[in-house]
Amino acid sequence: MALSAWGRVRQVLPEGSRSRDIGGKRAGHFWRDMFQVSVEETFSAGHALRGYRGKCENVHGHNYRVRVTLEGPQLDATGLLVDFTQLKQVVREIMGRLDHQFMNDLEPFKTVNPSAENVAKYFYDEVTRQMKGLPPGARVTDVILWETDTSRAQYRPGG
Repeated sequence: MALSAWGRVRQVLPEGSRSRDIGGKRAGHFWRDMFQVSVEETFSAGHALRGYRGKCENVHGHNYRVRVTLEGPQLDATGLLVDFTQLKQVVREIMGRLDHQFMNDLEPFKTVNPSAENVAKYFYDEVTRQMKGLPPGARVTDVILWETDTSRAQYRPGG
């Protein structure tokens, strides 16, 4: 129990969470046991950033790398959070729409600027829509999209 301006307060943990003893003291944060899986794939595509002032407003291309991560608190009856084969198949299908294409000519990038940030969100939205049969509580947590070995964008939904 903690003492507050209103007296003693009983700490109630979210379902599936536990408090942790650190050095004999109760830690002030919670954590959940979670499993996490990721797959990475690569594709090549061209784009031009509309409204950008600089070299990237010109048509150019990248060898992209995309990482999709899912997490969840429990596994299915087989002991899997998600079948890697299923996740790779979904990611490859999405990539197939973009691979060796000029993204500005494709939906949704005819109106949405095909920045690394927006392409990462596109993958997030599409994988989330297509993944079926996940264990309860499982979800796509984030997508990371590299345009180069040293430049990347990440999309994860807000709380």
